[in-house]
Amino acid sequence: MTDVLRRGRASLAFSFFTQGATFALLVTRIPAIQDRYGVSDALLPAFLAAVPILAGVGSVTTEQLVKRIRPSRLLRWTQPVVMLALLGVGSGGVMAELAVALAAFGLAVGALDASMNMLGVSLQRTYGRSIMLSFHAAYSLGGILGASLAWVGAHWHLALWVSYLPVVAVLLPAALVGSRWYVDGDPAPVEDGADGASSGGGGAGGVVFKMLLPLCLVMTFAYIGDSTVSNWSAKYLKDVLGSSEQLATVPYNVYMVTTLVGRAIGDFGVRRFGAVPVVRLGAVVAAAGFAVVAAAPGAWIGMAGFTLLGLGLCVLVPQTFAAAGRLFPGASDAAIARLNIFNYVGFLIGSPLVGALGDAWSYRGAMLVPMVLVLVTLVYARSFATRSDRYGGGHERPRTADVGRGSNGL
Repeated sequence: MTDVLRRGRASLAFSFFTQGATFALLVTRIPAIQDRYGVSDALLPAFLAAVPILAGVGSVTTEQLVKRIRPSRLLRWTQPVVMLALLGVGSGGVMAELAVALAAFGLAVGALDASMNMLGVSLQRTYGRSIMLSFHAAYSLGGILGASLAWVGAHWHLALWVSYLPVVAVLLPAALVGSRWYVDGDPAPVEDGADGASSGGGGAGGVVFKMLLPLCLVMTFAYIGDSTVSNWSAKYLKDVLGSSEQLATVPYNVYMVTTLVGRAIGDFGVRRFGAVPVVRLGAVVAAAGFAVVAAAPGAWIGMAGFTLLGLGLCVLVPQTFAAAGRLFPGASDAAIARLNIFNYVGFLIGSPLVGALGDAWSYRGAMLVPMVLVLVTLVYARSFATRSDRYGGGHERPRTADVGRGSNGL
């Protein structure tokens, strides 16, 4: 493997890490943001919903932009916009400034998420083996760092801009320097009779949404599960399982750590056993985690359930992006841009769904709904099957690539 590819992989992993830290710094300080701008409880959901909606718009726009602009260039310039928008959220003083900063954040983060995963899928194709989970492991590590720094800011009652400025000052120039080594991959050649060509799947001809739909559903269900943990784990442990307020902050941290661990080792599992068994195991483990949470008699058993959730859910999203790249080898960028929209669909649905069910029924019962949705992934597991470019079980293809498309010359 050439130095160009190694640098490309390392620089992209740093981009994932940076985005994980940036996003965590935003979402973990929402109460402080609300206080700073005087956003009412009634208005707050509108602000929170606007970010994923605009991110979806950004992802749709990215599908068109990458027809003219390489994903590496798009990623190079959207990542600074996301970080500067975060700084804008922390330094504004009136609600209109918050609205503008969040709008910029949402639009840019949609393009950023899409372009990062486009590069990740193309680089995995170039390597000829599973590396996609390692990029998302870097994202999880960044999330842990961002959440930890947010805790420090809250603990010491630091102003938002004081918490955000050092992070942006360090990560923004580092990301710009690292972006010099991004590597754009060429679309995979589509063999005669392959799914993407003769079946109308999306070789050179584009993406057939009917074929992409199973992966879109899996992405939605995975993010419903993820948003359930991020938005309801603390409340569930405190109000349902009777934990202390301090202990109630632990489950999400445990979830993030186990997500990191699962992603750090997940690529080895895909290489050894293939994507389908790994996805199936992840879905079963995640469903078991929700079942344990729903039936837990106390806080510690509940935390064991959230631990299982991290280990199970962590593999689904990276493998869904990878599967889209394999399903549409000649149009993977377009497939990933469309698939990425369902990241935000799941995020929008998950939290309100669990909250409504919890209020109308019970929070224990509400945990069974994402459990069932995650299990539906088993029905669609065949969509993750490798085709001509297999990454596991002794079927890795030769590691060849046109490395002349590194972004240095853009």
